[in-house]
Amino acid sequence: MKNILVIGAGRSSQILIKYLLDHSVLLNWKVVVADYSLELAEKAISNHKNGKPIFFNVLDDKQRKYQIANSDIVISMLPASMHVIVAKECINLNKSLVTASYVSEQILNLDKNAIKAGVLLLNEIGLDPGLDHMSAMKIIEKIKKEGGDLYSFKSYCGGLVHPNFDNNPWNYKFTWNPRNVVLAGQGTARYIESDLYKYIPYSKLFQRTECVNILDLGAFEGYANRDSLSYRKLYGIDNISTLIRGTLRKKGYCNAWDIFVQLGMTDDSYKLQDSHKITNREFINSFLPYDKKLSVEEKFCKEFNITFESDIYKKIKWLDLFLDVKICEENASPAHILQTILEKKWSLDINDKDMIVMQHQFEYLKDGLPQTLKSSLVVYGEDSINTAMAKTVGLPVAIATKLILEGEINLHGVHIPTSKQIYLPILKELEEYGITFVEELV
Repeated sequence: MKNILVIGAGRSSQILIKYLLDHSVLLNWKVVVADYSLELAEKAISNHKNGKPIFFNVLDDKQRKYQIANSDIVISMLPASMHVIVAKECINLNKSLVTASYVSEQILNLDKNAIKAGVLLLNEIGLDPGLDHMSAMKIIEKIKKEGGDLYSFKSYCGGLVHPNFDNNPWNYKFTWNPRNVVLAGQGTARYIESDLYKYIPYSKLFQRTECVNILDLGAFEGYANRDSLSYRKLYGIDNISTLIRGTLRKKGYCNAWDIFVQLGMTDDSYKLQDSHKITNREFINSFLPYDKKLSVEEKFCKEFNITFESDIYKKIKWLDLFLDVKICEENASPAHILQTILEKKWSLDINDKDMIVMQHQFEYLKDGLPQTLKSSLVVYGEDSINTAMAKTVGLPVAIATKLILEGEINLHGVHIPTSKQIYLPILKELEEYGITFVEELV
């Protein structure tokens, strides 16, 4: 019997764990689900005979070593910053590791040690990153094989609310880690367009969006991710003229979110004085100029040259930012307080469903003629457990784990899913779960 250690039993792990348990009888697996909350681990196992829930503290050296030593493979669904702790232990104990997170510099520096130990550290095997890499590489390789010359590649992805449950003026609800949403885009976005390097500072990011039409869902707006340039080498398209990777939101979202950026309400670098005492109204007022005559609402509109009838004002007001409601968060940064306010308004209701949208846009020359190909994915959540986000993150992780255990993926070192032995079988199996791309040759 092979032992699989899954560290982290949060929302994104539920479908992953179910897949492993569903396959455990036929493939003779034992699935240990380890979490700091034993209750979460027990809920994820749901009394399955091949599952074992345990309390787990990743910072407990003795426990971490024991559990990894007694596993055949490890899946880390911890926060990205904690993967390196697990990765180092896996290398020491000659165990392969699978994560859905971006490859950090710390993980990348373990490449030689992992190769020497004969283990695979497979990262970026979730949705974005993950499914985006695999689906893009499949088409890039197809274009090359057919003699095409790819000169432009754009890729966008977003986790949004299902259209039937899209019932607020922002057309958005949290389907992923709220903190990541609040801090999204900080830094400088870098990409290349028509052979020109472009850099967008955070202060301008949400003002420069591109319209993206996806199948019958209509228009979305995409803003650039932080680093698109590194993917030229990773995708084997070093000489491409245009390469942009971005995030999708419904139209109108970015203009309103930019207000928070301009005010400084997404800043996480300092703490507000007596943050536990302030109200929503005092919070937004603290970022507006002093004026003894104008109300907070009037100052806000004056600051951004808008009216009470504007869509932006209505969005901000709907969040209750002008109400005298206490926030009650001690020693909190502006970003932390904004997150607290948003969680009260943007959380999914118990019956809500989510949606994943992704689109790749390829422009290439074939037989001297320009071609445009769009490859689009839409996945709908089924309920609060079987969410589109949990499916598209968890299933690629689970399938990759199975392929590694069965010897169909036999790489060593630090990798992302850009090689055929990873992405072809995973994409094929994902189709069985309704995760399929629609291609449109324009």
